[in-house]
Order: sequence, then C-alpha cells, then structure tokens
Amino acid sequence: MFIKKIGIDLGTANTLVFVPKRGLLINEPSIVAINLNDNRVVAVGRSAKEMIGRTPEDIVAHRPLKEGVIADYYITAAMLRYFIDKALGRFRVFKPDVVISVPAGITSTERRAVLNAAYEARVKNAYVVKEPILAALGAGIPINTPSGNMIVNIGGGTSEVAVISLGGIVAWASLRVAGDKFDQAIIDYVKKKYALAIGEQTAEIVKWEIGSALPMKSRLEFELRGRDLVTNLPKNITINSNEIAEALAYNLSEIVSTIKSVFHNTPPELAADVMEKGIIVSGGGAMLRGIDEYFKHALGVSTYIAEEPLFCVAKGAGVMLDHLDLYKRALIFKR
Repeated sequence: MFIKKIGIDLGTANTLVFVPKRGLLINEPSIVAINLNDNRVVAVGRSAKEMIGRTPEDIVAHRPLKEGVIADYYITAAMLRYFIDKALGRFRVFKPDVVISVPAGITSTERRAVLNAAYEARVKNAYVVKEPILAALGAGIPINTPSGNMIVNIGGGTSEVAVISLGGIVAWASLRVAGDKFDQAIIDYVKKKYALAIGEQTAEIVKWEIGSALPMKSRLEFELRGRDLVTNLPKNITINSNEIAEALAYNLSEIVSTIKSVFHNTPPELAADVMEKGIIVSGGGAMLRGIDEYFKHALGVSTYIAEEPLFCVAKGAGVMLDHLDLYKRALIFKR
C-alpha cells in the first residue's frame, strides 16, 4: 500500500508519525546523535536516546527542538527525513503530503523553518497546523461548531491552552512548562532532599512509574539509583508518589495560572460553554496520575483526559489529512 499522506507530531520530547487508515507508525524520541568530526548523523530516535550519557567525546546526542520550536535546522531536517523515510519504507514511489504540528505561538520565521525542513525531507506538499487544533481534532472535539471547547495539551517542551470555536482559536496561551520541566523538577527535588544526582532518563522513568499530581492514600514507591553528592559514590534511595507530587506542585500551579489567564480572555458565552462541557487534557502530561482531579479542584471546572492523550496531536493530523479541503483555508499554513 503506497503512502501519500503523513501526519507528524513534531514534539520536543517525541516525534509521532500517523498515517490515515494505518494508524500510528512511529513513536520515537526527538533526538539525533551527531559525529562532531564530520558532522555526520550517527543515530536518530530511540537508538540515539540510548546513547545519552554513554558516548565518547566526538559523538553528541542532540535535541534539535527546544520548547516546541526548531533550535537546530540542519539536525531537524535530518530527523524529519529519517522518520518520513522510515514511515514510507524502502521504496518511495510517491512524495507524500505532510501535516506537521507547531506551537500556537509560532513566529513566521519559525514556521518557515519547519516548512523548509519538511521540503528538505523530500515531500510533495507540507502544511503546518497549530497544535491545539490538532489535539482537539484527535480528542474527538467537533471544532467547527459555534460552541466553546477548551483543550490543554501538555507536551514535552510546552503546555498549550486554547479555547476553540467555529474551527479557530479564540483565546490561547503557551507556557514553556511541560514534561521536560517536570523531569527537571524531580531531578532538583532528589538533589535537594537526598543529596543525590540523577539523570534525565531516570527522572522520566520515575515520573511515569510513580508520578502523581496529587498526594495518594496508597503511595507508590520506586527505588532509584544515582550518585551521592557527598561521597561521589553510587547510592540507592526509595522515593514515593507523594514526594513526586510535592516536586511537581510549582510547575502544575503555573499551568493552572495559564488556564486562568485564557479564561480571562475568553468571551463569556464561550467560557460558559467550557464550564458546561469541561476541559479536555491531552499530550503526554495528561498521563500523570490525578492531573484531571488536580485541575478540577484548582479551577472548579470538570476536567477529562482525552482517549489516548499521547497520540491526540498525531491522530488530529490524520483527521486533517483526510479532510484537507475542509480545513485548508482556515487552519493550515503552507509555504
């Protein structure tokens, strides 16, 4: 089966590739390993992530996207080419049309960089669409109705909050507090409380294994290993889910403040719609235990986790690809 359309959730932490009628084909870290001697790409995705902290001096693992936007154009283009080639298989008969997610606050320069990187990867037509729109589509929200819907998409580099009505974004805010900042908060907490140094990958594992937005009656525990900052020797400690909730409290409160600011800028009629229907949370951050209850308690608004929240943006890109004529004029930017 020849692939002519590809949806790409180009995330700071992970890149997901979705193909209509075939589903999610790729879900790999947005990481590229580069040989500094000849500037050659050594590995991309999962294999590159495995190299972090384990490479010789001449090989460096890069994250080409920072806080949702391209920080290194050359490496991003190489990464996009790798993922598109992997999705298409060994024999590329057609150049595909691609839809790529971008933050709601992207500048024209940043948007051009994404499009140029896509065309470097040999595609026929490239479109970029604001992330909240795709997340809402992937979550099954009927965005073209004259009714307000709020989506909170918590990714790796940014958290995007938007109220959508009649196919467009009415009010929005983008906050550079998301999964990566959660990981850093855990690293800082363990360092301060236990004088133990741990790496990003360990912090991420702890977040997924026992992470919680609220204290839990039945606490989950996790044994982690790091370097004792006093003796500089390896050391094991046991940390629990309530400690992770404490570590993440400040970052989560910042997201709540951002949601409140979006409500402040939302017309009363649409705000009333959101109050009635509730808030939808998507993205990898939606998988944090109790985050829906946390938002409900903090905002007084019912909050629901989207089905398969991690895949919402990628699935939304698939919906967009299936209905390009319907959405092209209002929602999509093309070079």
